[in-house]
Amino acid sequence: MLIPDDIWYGADILTMDAARPKAEAIAVKDGRILAVGRDADVLNLAGLGTKLNNMHGCFMMPGLVESHTHALWGACRDLFDVYVGYQATLNQLLEAVATRAKQLPAGDVINGGPWRHEMREMMGPEPHKVLDAISTQHPIVLNDTSQHILWCNSKALEMGGIFKDTRDIPGGVIERTASGEPNGILAETAGTSVRKLTARRSDQMSQAAKSFVQYFNSMGITAFKEPMAYEEDLRAYYDADQAGELTLHMAAHLVRQSPMTDAVVPYDQLETLRDTYKSTNIRTSFAKLFIDGVALGHTASFIEPYLASSGYDVGSHDPDATLLMAPDVLNETVIELDARGFTVKMHAVGDNAIRKALDAIQAARTVNGESGLRHETAHNSFVSDADLGRFKSLNTIAEMSPKMWFPNAATPVQLGVLGEERLRTAHRIQDLLKAGAEMTYASDWPASAPDANPWTGLSGMITRKNSDPAYEGDLNPEQAITLAEALPLFTINGARSLNMEAETGSLVIGKWADFIVLENPLEQSKAATIGTTNVKLTVWKGKVVFTQ
Repeated sequence: MLIPDDIWYGADILTMDAARPKAEAIAVKDGRILAVGRDADVLNLAGLGTKLNNMHGCFMMPGLVESHTHALWGACRDLFDVYVGYQATLNQLLEAVATRAKQLPAGDVINGGPWRHEMREMMGPEPHKVLDAISTQHPIVLNDTSQHILWCNSKALEMGGIFKDTRDIPGGVIERTASGEPNGILAETAGTSVRKLTARRSDQMSQAAKSFVQYFNSMGITAFKEPMAYEEDLRAYYDADQAGELTLHMAAHLVRQSPMTDAVVPYDQLETLRDTYKSTNIRTSFAKLFIDGVALGHTASFIEPYLASSGYDVGSHDPDATLLMAPDVLNETVIELDARGFTVKMHAVGDNAIRKALDAIQAARTVNGESGLRHETAHNSFVSDADLGRFKSLNTIAEMSPKMWFPNAATPVQLGVLGEERLRTAHRIQDLLKAGAEMTYASDWPASAPDANPWTGLSGMITRKNSDPAYEGDLNPEQAITLAEALPLFTINGARSLNMEAETGSLVIGKWADFIVLENPLEQSKAATIGTTNVKLTVWKGKVVFTQ
């Protein structure tokens, strides 16, 4: 008989296992769950050397799975960039940039933000000149809240090769003055050359890896998906894992095509990256595509036009004009990635982009047959009635981002470009649930999310409100779901999206001992206060990786 290394007993355990939903004790051997059940039965397994951990009635549940977070990017933002938070004024942002300019030698890049789109009018017709007044010796690159749109000074435009005679870039927008000069605002692919100025050093990536692991473990996250991995990201994750510092399961979606870069990564190169950087804790058979942008910049792809009052040319509306991939190219790409064994995640915000993503998955099923790969659409902000049932029929995962759907810094601008009626069709999690769609949870930190706290996301799913009192009101409260309906998105569904359903996501014999400890059961907490949940202990592969 195997002797447990540890037994955790005297607990109120939510297992997320339908066959045994509740338990009192867990026995762990070599990082895996040896037994789950009543205290008396599990304690009977103890032998010489077994460590007994009395939980004194605390609540235990599986560790959380985050299905879309730019972990290194977020950590780098907090460690190295000018970051003033999502509620800062324009003057506060500019003052922070000016302070950084005084600290850096001429020529060093100042990267930061975020700026909100209601600030756009205050920047005037030539936004680059506002930043030029701070410095013409430093390239200044400031991200909007969505991270899809840049505000640059003249130095950054010059170094990025953006001039008056620069042609418009497919899939992007170069805002211009009346005389045709670039005014400093670059959207989507138009910002590719400037983004290269903000590349991170390897030592920064190493520091960021240590930082985000501690951060995630402190919030109860034991597994996550990096949704947009380039080779420098893969190298940093891999090095952290080899050093024993990556105390998380993870999957990395390798970028095939993105508005952040100006090249499509060849399939053979993707396979080389997959083979080079896979490891015990890093799964690399995943790929990423971008189908559209964001509503804030008129770059999300909608069947119906944006509001004319937002400056949109309604008369020339073409739903496919804002697609970052032509439908036939998208179909061919998903077919090929599916055939090569890559699970594809596609950024899709507008209803037209979501439809095109589902069409591409359907094309792959038709050509390749049922591969068993559960491809994903990311964000799913506006799903049309006609497409609700297609997620189930195509065995496709609908990734949901609650930090984007409750009232936040971007909501006023979304109302301005889309209107109240369309915003009432946003983030239809209840409708998708009724249609049988399998869903996962995503924060998309640091894009559109100030933090990676999963508990505010969980609260938002249940209340459709922001637990931050700075943002009042709710958004489509009829789309709220219950705690019991929401928890699978953070646990067993998330594990399935990593192809790890046999290894984590629930507390079952044979799976990794990935669990967290809270003071009180979640079901006893008010939905509005779940956002303030405090994790007491995080255990990953049987090892305590965070404790208060």
